[in-house]
Amino acid sequence: MRGSDPTRPRVGTVAEVPYVALPPTAVDAPRDGPPGLILGWHGFDPPCTEAAFAAAVPMTGVPAWRVYVGLRPPGGGPAGVRDQVYLDLFGPAVEHAADRLPDVVDEVRRELALRDAPLGLAGFSVGAAAALLALATGAVPVTAAALVAPVIAPARAVAALERRTGRPYEWTDRTRAVAERLDFTSRVGEIAERDPALLLVAGTRDEIVTPADVTGLRDLLVEHGATKVEALTLRSAHALAAEPGTDAEPPTEAAVSVDNALTDWFRGRLTDRPRASRPVPRIRAASWTVAG
Repeated sequence: MRGSDPTRPRVGTVAEVPYVALPPTAVDAPRDGPPGLILGWHGFDPPCTEAAFAAAVPMTGVPAWRVYVGLRPPGGGPAGVRDQVYLDLFGPAVEHAADRLPDVVDEVRRELALRDAPLGLAGFSVGAAAALLALATGAVPVTAAALVAPVIAPARAVAALERRTGRPYEWTDRTRAVAERLDFTSRVGEIAERDPALLLVAGTRDEIVTPADVTGLRDLLVEHGATKVEALTLRSAHALAAEPGTDAEPPTEAAVSVDNALTDWFRGRLTDRPRASRPVPRIRAASWTVAG
């Protein structure tokens, strides 16, 4: 990363994790002091690589570095994970991402001279589960997070996969342990205790993570003392990109809606620069629906 043009996107590896980094190009990006930093994880459904996620949800209007990191289990693994291997890779990928986060953040801050910059987390689907785990464990201090279709309870996601494929999932002792360990409905107290500004985004046509799943998590967080959590429902399905979702492609209508929502969220919470023409809703413990 060193020696690169600071105004151009960068691709490489930090702490053994692949990344795509987009520089702050918003017209009101700060000229004095460090800009903010957002780290984002893709999912197993499209977009299912860091490059595809960066293209789908670039958050160009946020005056911050947006660094999209790869979500891989130790030793690598295929993008676009499906069906019978879902939980076999879900657990290692999510836990590896959260474990590596402190090293990733340290190296990114050092390379981009962002030592004192506030940190935001973004995630889609399984990537949002990685962000939930990072929030629960307090791996790094987080100012704000925006999670799109987060896999809150792996067992529910598996049930949705069964409905989608018409085939029963072959559970094992190991996958049952993963589903129990990474069921975030049982970890809301840990997240609420740290109380970051948190946006949970659902899709009205999402059959993997339903709006009820998302609003249910919000309600649990509020019950446990969270004061800055909000839920947003967009008219979209689960995927934010067309299959196979591995390459950088022009964003879909659903991705544009998500990008607008996350851009407004982070401008208002991470950089304190809300769009003048599109004020960011400041409703705590609320839900609203936006056409997308």
